[in-house]
Amino acid sequence: MSKLSNRIWVNILSLLLWVIICITASVGFASFAPEALALDYNKETLIEADFSGRDLTDSSFNQTNLRSSNFSQANLRGVSLFSAKLEFANLEGADLTNAILDSARFIKANLTNAVLEGASAANAKFNGAIIDGADFTDVLLRKDEQEKLCKVAQGTNPTTGRDTRDTLFCP
Repeated sequence: MSKLSNRIWVNILSLLLWVIICITASVGFASFAPEALALDYNKETLIEADFSGRDLTDSSFNQTNLRSSNFSQANLRGVSLFSAKLEFANLEGADLTNAILDSARFIKANLTNAVLEGASAANAKFNGAIIDGADFTDVLLRKDEQEKLCKVAQGTNPTTGRDTRDTLFCP
């Protein structure tokens, strides 16, 4: 009988300890939860979507159709736009710091005063994009795209104070 009662007490204490750990963990998790949750919009069709002014930090838009969407003044730090279609998209004043832009299509997109610092943009296309005041500091670009952007680069980014042509290493 004594072994059985000891086993019952051990099970009760184990259960009680488990409940305390779960409650502590959930309270601790809630207090450290980020303000913005990363969202997954991969492979969606979001034509003319309005994301203006939103905090989309670390969200994912891989292979998403974002034609004519509005990301003006949005926080897109660490966002992944791999192979996204951003034709005619408005990214004016957007923060794309450390974003993944590889194979994205910014055809005729508005990147006026955008910050792209540290972004990876290998194989990204910027045909006809407006880049006045955009900051391309430490952006990984193909040489032909860099040359194309230098032909239209002008202005100074109001957030970083950097000249667009200097950030693209234009001659």
